[in-house]
Amino acid sequence: MVSGRFVYHFLLFLFVSLPYSSSSATARASSSASQKVSLALYYETLCPYCSSFIVNNLANVFEKGLSTIVDLKLVPYGNARIGSNNTITCQHGSYECLLNTVEACAINVWPYLNKHFTFIYCVERLVLEGKYSEWESCFGKMGLDSKPIADCYNSGYGKRVNMSMGLFVSVISSCGNSRCGHLHCFVLELEYAAETNALQPPHTYVPWVVVDGQPLYGDYKNFVTFVCKAYKGTAVPKACRALPLKIIPKEKANHPVHQVCHTVEKTTSTSPTPTRRIRSPITSWRRQMKMASSV
Repeated sequence: MVSGRFVYHFLLFLFVSLPYSSSSATARASSSASQKVSLALYYETLCPYCSSFIVNNLANVFEKGLSTIVDLKLVPYGNARIGSNNTITCQHGSYECLLNTVEACAINVWPYLNKHFTFIYCVERLVLEGKYSEWESCFGKMGLDSKPIADCYNSGYGKRVNMSMGLFVSVISSCGNSRCGHLHCFVLELEYAAETNALQPPHTYVPWVVVDGQPLYGDYKNFVTFVCKAYKGTAVPKACRALPLKIIPKEKANHPVHQVCHTVEKTTSTSPTPTRRIRSPITSWRRQMKMASSV
């Protein structure tokens, strides 16, 4: 198995060497895009099994040419809940709400997969190490500017909500008044909430991995096999040529083979209210960001 340190530096290399495609390369990429297999991960940032999957398994997308046939989408919401006044309660507490939105912002402001995945990989690796409070160090490690992420919080993102999905019209109309205030409506997370809650069949745990619209259920770590089996193109990557296409029987699919965070799990009754749980970490982070920018 490839070591985590090797994968980390390989992803960093991918980020710093993002290519500027020639017209012929762009044309080839465009023609092959329609043949790509969609791969979606619905997750939450502090579920240890999600973090482990991202760091130890999903990073394999970048090995042996697999990324050339995959259209990977990350959806950081998981088992969170929307309460009154559009407040969000996260399964693993306040920091999960913060990191869910930070990673949602990363996906939005850095749309290139190599770039936002490298940042998310760094954050989730810190989660596995029990150092998630040091997530801001990933900006420096990856040579990224933290300002776009701060701006994502501070800009009132409600103006850019995707209306085609019929999402939270009331949120848009209220973002200009004090009710949204400090929370800035968390529109990115509300969009991801709507997408997650619209899953058919509904997700019952995370990580919830979907290949071409079909959930992998408990066999999610075997996603490479499912991707290779679904690929209909001719440019078969090395990752697929060397892989035995073994898939667990369908009747066993609903029973998790690997560890997961179930939707029925709840935070303890001693947890603070949703608004406080979201507000406290963001206030601290904003204060640090303002201090850094004034230097």
